[in-house]
Amino acid sequence: MSGLIGRKIGMTSIFDENGKNIPCTVIEAGPCVVTQVRTNEVDGYEALQLGFDDKDEKHSTKAAVGHFKKAGTVAKKKVVEFKDFATEQKLGDVIDVTIFEEGEFVDIQGVSKGKGFQGVVKRHGFGGVGQSTHGQHNRLRAPGSVGASSYPSRVFKGMRMAGRMGADNVKVQNLRVLKVVADKNLLLVKGCIPGHNNSYVIIQK
Repeated sequence: MSGLIGRKIGMTSIFDENGKNIPCTVIEAGPCVVTQVRTNEVDGYEALQLGFDDKDEKHSTKAAVGHFKKAGTVAKKKVVEFKDFATEQKLGDVIDVTIFEEGEFVDIQGVSKGKGFQGVVKRHGFGGVGQSTHGQHNRLRAPGSVGASSYPSRVFKGMRMAGRMGADNVKVQNLRVLKVVADKNLLLVKGCIPGHNNSYVIIQK
């Protein structure tokens, strides 16, 4: 599966040929350097390791600097492996946004925005006291009853309660590529993608 590492720039909207306003996300896709070629003989599987976004050598370990030096490049901040790459690549090759075409569909994976510790209304969509659900009657955003009686005298696993929300790996599938700006390494996809602005995303076709 071919793909690239990118950075979410932000959201905007463009007009199509029919004059319809389409919301889209702008992604800086690549260029990525092939930093390692995995083979069946050596690694037991075939994959391409791509590196994106230059990193200062003083902030890198000597092992990482030596690893990237084999590919003839500087250390990278983000490294991802892609299995079953469509085209054959060699160590040190540069892959840019031109591997994508307008009109095709891609899958984009990223880390969703972290929301911190949240209550049940925000985290699970509980109705609160207005609907008098979950065993409560006089508190607006409380979870209400959570456990059983004398048997089994415990709270079941998986009970929807307050807790940490967000900062999860999320993949959005079948997003249409609206525009490819090759000279600026920009990719415009329809709709929204996970993560905050300037966060890393993985684009697969």
